[in-house]
Amino acid sequence: MELSMPLNYAGDPRTAADDAAALERAGLDAVWVAEAYGFDSPTIMGYLAARTEHLRIGSAILNVYSRTPALIAQTAAGLDALTGGRAILGIGASGPQVVEGWHGRRYDKPLGRTRETIQLARRIWRREVIEHHGIVDMPLPAEKGGTLGKPLKLLTHPVRAGIPIHVAALGPANVRMTAELADGWLPFLYVPERAAEVWGKPLAEGAARRDAALGPLSVVAGGLLAIGDGAEAVRDLMRPVIALYVGGMGAPGRNFYYDLACSYGYEAEAAAVQEHYLAGRKKDAEAAVPAELCERVCLAGPEGYVRDRVEVFREAGVTMLNVTPVGPEPARLVEQVKTWL
Repeated sequence: MELSMPLNYAGDPRTAADDAAALERAGLDAVWVAEAYGFDSPTIMGYLAARTEHLRIGSAILNVYSRTPALIAQTAAGLDALTGGRAILGIGASGPQVVEGWHGRRYDKPLGRTRETIQLARRIWRREVIEHHGIVDMPLPAEKGGTLGKPLKLLTHPVRAGIPIHVAALGPANVRMTAELADGWLPFLYVPERAAEVWGKPLAEGAARRDAALGPLSVVAGGLLAIGDGAEAVRDLMRPVIALYVGGMGAPGRNFYYDLACSYGYEAEAAAVQEHYLAGRKKDAEAAVPAELCERVCLAGPEGYVRDRVEVFREAGVTMLNVTPVGPEPARLVEQVKTWL
């Protein structure tokens, strides 16, 4: 099992990137750069490329609405060239709140868009002449307003024709597609004890249709990392995060994270979190988050406990443990966990 971390993009990105470079020396294998509606991910990934030597650098995630498949493929190829083959393309459908609220794009056909983006990116990296007609048209046909477009191929030569593509997926249909087509899977709020029950069937169905040339599906999951006496208190840092996603990332009836919490068996708690959050009672929403859920999505506690949690994630099929070190010595935490992997 490898070790990665998400970049803290809420603060100064240069400081966060410099910290990631230091963690590379401690043994970190990869870093994931989020975007949401903050700073764009590729700019920070480019800075990381210049500040690191071996660290793999992934987007987590680029949504498939605000950029065309061609631009996503170009961006990944450029980052792969800058890093000498260390880029990972993390993509996903995001959600209607960001796609429609921030980008002003209609949130439609998320699975089809993701599927076409994966297929087109791989064709573009192979430098095929692209003619494709589906949700995306390349080139744009006359009946849709096209005038002078013609089929093109990527002008430059990628370092790799097979840049790894990881997909952020939660729902059964999306997870099934990910297991069929992607190199890796990026689940969020991952509870390893419930992974087989919640995702086992769609993962198996997708794997049955998977091209053997892709190799096994990489699974990237983890949580806050803290080791030592009193480290259990770090779990409470997840309360506002879980409250935000379960309560506020979507409307009632259309919130993927709410649905996930219910699939874990926290139906009543999820309903309370959402009710409080949408009414503006954020502290009440945080208080309604189950302590058990906070514990299960983290790796925080005494050394023996955390070491056991690492094994639980491994046994659940996680191939890259994605942790956020909490404390004054993140490099020490990375070095310690790396010895267990």
